[in-house]
Amino acid sequence: MSPNEFQSACSSIVSQIESLLPGPGTSSTTVYFSEVIPLGTIISLEDNHPSCGRPSQLIFSDVCNGGLSGCIQYEDIAYGSALGMASFGTNNGHNGTSGEVFLHNSDLVEDYAYRFVHAATVLSKTIIKEFYHGISHTKSYYLGCSTGGRQGLKSVQDFPEDFDGVIAGASANDLSSLLSWSGRYYSILGDSDSPSFITEEQWSNLIHPDIMDQCDTIDGVADGVIEDPNLCDYKPERLMCSSGAKDRSKCLEREQVRALRSVFSPFYGPDGELWYPRQQPGSENAVTRMTMYSNRPHPYTTDWFRYVIYNNPDLDVTKLNRTDWAYAKTLNPFNVDTWEGDLSRFKSRNGKLITWHGQADGLISPANSERYYNHVSYTMNMPPSELDEFYRFFRVSGLGHCRGGEGAWVVGQTLRSIEDFRLDEEFLDPDGNVLMAMIRWVEEGQAPETLRGRKYSSRRHCRYPLRNQYNGGSADGAQSEAWTCK
Repeated sequence: MSPNEFQSACSSIVSQIESLLPGPGTSSTTVYFSEVIPLGTIISLEDNHPSCGRPSQLIFSDVCNGGLSGCIQYEDIAYGSALGMASFGTNNGHNGTSGEVFLHNSDLVEDYAYRFVHAATVLSKTIIKEFYHGISHTKSYYLGCSTGGRQGLKSVQDFPEDFDGVIAGASANDLSSLLSWSGRYYSILGDSDSPSFITEEQWSNLIHPDIMDQCDTIDGVADGVIEDPNLCDYKPERLMCSSGAKDRSKCLEREQVRALRSVFSPFYGPDGELWYPRQQPGSENAVTRMTMYSNRPHPYTTDWFRYVIYNNPDLDVTKLNRTDWAYAKTLNPFNVDTWEGDLSRFKSRNGKLITWHGQADGLISPANSERYYNHVSYTMNMPPSELDEFYRFFRVSGLGHCRGGEGAWVVGQTLRSIEDFRLDEEFLDPDGNVLMAMIRWVEEGQAPETLRGRKYSSRRHCRYPLRNQYNGGSADGAQSEAWTCK
């Protein structure tokens, strides 16, 4: 066979894939490429025999996406693999970051809502058993943030047998309200020529310094981090221009102050019911300003309402209002909101849940994670002392959305959080690594009391509803010993 004939034969195998793959449901399999490999090349997958003694080789973790995206998070898969775990990730059933693929395609919406993660979990367990010569995994763990956090909660709520331990960070649950809340900021601030619009420079040079001036020292130390933004009663009126102000670049006009007050207010429905908590002061970082407070509607809100809620690519999202937001909540396609409060099935099978949320997250309000925890507590009629048996929530001060920020935000949530750290014994200490803390909880029965963060400082982040209080142990509060959970 000539090289050209061999290449043609290799390419033609794509059309035969359905008959080659065992089992049902392969008709929807897509092969994206095939490649000719020179004769003599040895290609193999790592196959550690059980006799190799790798203690974690049959543990696997799942990592997932953020936003509406269908992008496999290879860095996070590498995180699990580096720890000796069989790891997998998903693209939520579609490729790319646009929601356009959802247009008139309810199957993809269903994949995104819940189906793809569950299907990938079941399939991965099957592959792992086959790969390791009939030996099943010992424990299974889920690690995700943002939409990945929501999908972790969906597993807990609807598929409690999928994972022994779920770590859900900055969860995008109550998704309908979240995407309406995100889109609401355009209706508050308007276009760049609107009298209520606030510029990037005003956010960074006026508003953020004023917020820190009013609220940074509430926790007892001026360190550039608001430990508990719930305690910050920000008053933007201090920035209002006086009638005789000569340099109005150093103050805000009345319409801007009114808009700013709305930005930091809860989001209510037409009958006064809370739809979504307020944006927390201190979260106005560059990512938030660029995404939430720009002169255009939020991109996820745009795609969700155009391609999922109304199936109308020409929808003018600048005119969205409470009627549209209420309709989205009613529609809640495939229960994508992920707001079930009864986690008794997960608890009964001895599952463990850790949620965490950065207190400087401006893309998903950290107050929503508190709201969900309280919702579970009320639904299950369990106070925190009882919920602690299987569900613990940690508030991470100085952390933005999933990663980054001014505080001790590195808690082992992703390989990308390592940066100038190494994947060494200190980084993998369960007291300061949320993944290792979960493994210790599931396999040794030792639940995490605090979650120690590192980066610009060291701080033990408290499990909710406790909060950190400065005890004066160090002048700048940079050491974890300077704080106590009370």
